[in-house]
Amino acid sequence: MNSHKDFLSQLTTDELRKLKERLQRTKINVLLVGGTGVGKSSTINALFQDQGLKSKATIGESTRPETMDVSSHEINNLVIWDTPGLGDSPEKDIVHREKIIELLNREDDNGQPLIDLVFLILDASSRDFSSAFHLIKEVILPNLDEGDKDRLLVGLNQADQAMKGHYWDKVNNKPEEKLSERLDELSQTVKTRIQTDTGLEIDPIYYSAGCIMEGEELSRPYNLQKLLSFIMERLPKKKRAAIIINVNDKEENFVDNDNKENYKEKVEASVLSSLIGYLKEVSDAVGQKIKEMVSDPENIKWAASVTMSFIKAMKK
Repeated sequence: MNSHKDFLSQLTTDELRKLKERLQRTKINVLLVGGTGVGKSSTINALFQDQGLKSKATIGESTRPETMDVSSHEINNLVIWDTPGLGDSPEKDIVHREKIIELLNREDDNGQPLIDLVFLILDASSRDFSSAFHLIKEVILPNLDEGDKDRLLVGLNQADQAMKGHYWDKVNNKPEEKLSERLDELSQTVKTRIQTDTGLEIDPIYYSAGCIMEGEELSRPYNLQKLLSFIMERLPKKKRAAIIINVNDKEENFVDNDNKENYKEKVEASVLSSLIGYLKEVSDAVGQKIKEMVSDPENIKWAASVTMSFIKAMKK
């Protein structure tokens, strides 16, 4: 295994340049859907680097809340399409739905669906998701190709407020048993309703994007590494390595999770499998070497970790 330790260093300077360019040229388009106040802005800013974000403050926080437009915001090669707040009024919701349908049917330059991921964010402290269920059944799924229906991710944000702030362990930044039971029950309710309405089996994820106000951190993110692993699973394979270059460098954002699985390893494995495709494009010999190497299960964790270090270097 040590003989392969420098497998990425075998790339020439020109190959490294081409690899970086290809990663940066790969556009990832995410459609963000959710009502006013669900924490769309805080979610994006906690997950991804904000220094490259254009019009950051307008995500879910428009100075013109009456706007009917779907706006786009870019973080390098990541494009966030932000829908206006749903649920303001039945009349406005009709217009919002039409905008979403138009975007879901838009194609990229290669004739493929533009939207790579639909991320529907709900408020975990709410008890009424009827408008969201209707949106999934009547708007989102009918306008996704059959093979793209696994591109829908449902998140329950503000998990720490699901019981009005009660039963949240602030010291360890995690839900206590009673709140965990409530959140698990809520996730199962959402899953069952979607399956009943559409036949589609979706596992919602509950999380907290954290809260920063006037530069002061009032609460820390929770389950963000799990959320990132869910995002990676639902993106087209090739785009997983391309999105990771935009992930927030604040490692503390990703520390606190439910630990039901090793989400960090899941993310690393997703990036590795995606990066192999890029490497084969710029250096078939190196790409094939890595592919053969990771066919041995003993090497996968090690190679994935090396790959993440490599990705960090590619950000610079």
